[in-house]
Amino acid sequence: MISTTKEEAKDVLTATLPIISVVLFMQIFVLQSPLDEILLFIGTAIMVIAGFTLFLVGVQWGMLPIGEAVGAEIPQRGSILFVIVVMFVISFLVTIAEPDVRVLASLVDSVSEGMLDRTQLMFVIGFGVAFFMVVSALRTIFGVSIKKLLAAGYGTVLLLSFFTPEDFLAISFDAGGVTTGPMTVPIILSLGVGISAVLAGRRDLSNTFGFIGLASIGPIIGVMLMGVFLY
Repeated sequence: MISTTKEEAKDVLTATLPIISVVLFMQIFVLQSPLDEILLFIGTAIMVIAGFTLFLVGVQWGMLPIGEAVGAEIPQRGSILFVIVVMFVISFLVTIAEPDVRVLASLVDSVSEGMLDRTQLMFVIGFGVAFFMVVSALRTIFGVSIKKLLAAGYGTVLLLSFFTPEDFLAISFDAGGVTTGPMTVPIILSLGVGISAVLAGRRDLSNTFGFIGLASIGPIIGVMLMGVFLY
């Protein structure tokens, strides 16, 4: 675990130090912020680095192995209905717990002054991800080409864009982006790898990946439909 922690800490520092340096430079030489604000920023930056490092270590040692184990176990139950229910529930709950989704929902609720409810938006995004995760699992089971599903999904997005209110059109694409956050991606990918390892063989990369790409379509369509039918 020590070697993993060192490796993840190095990756986090490589990713965050340039941003921290630029912001710190702006605070000191451009904004000329007070010393207490500068020290507060440095302290929070240290906490961010430590938090991301611990989170990534947890992903490597906990989320990925468990996700693959669950993904490998689901198909062995021999019931497509069981696969659908488990994939839907796990994907929905993970999406609801995703920090990026919660931030987006809170911002939309604040900017819209309560017109677009935070909880409602989170549930629509979660349902969209869960639905397309089920589609991804069924694609692996039945060997459907991902090209056809992507074409159908984004074709639907293109069609709905002519009917969706402009405000919802912008929010829908942001909703698709926030589902690729640090909580959702590891679990979705590990579930996909586990399912593919059992159903398609570990060497079939076309079935192992593509879960994230398909899952991101769901929130876009979901928010668009919400704008068309509810507002």
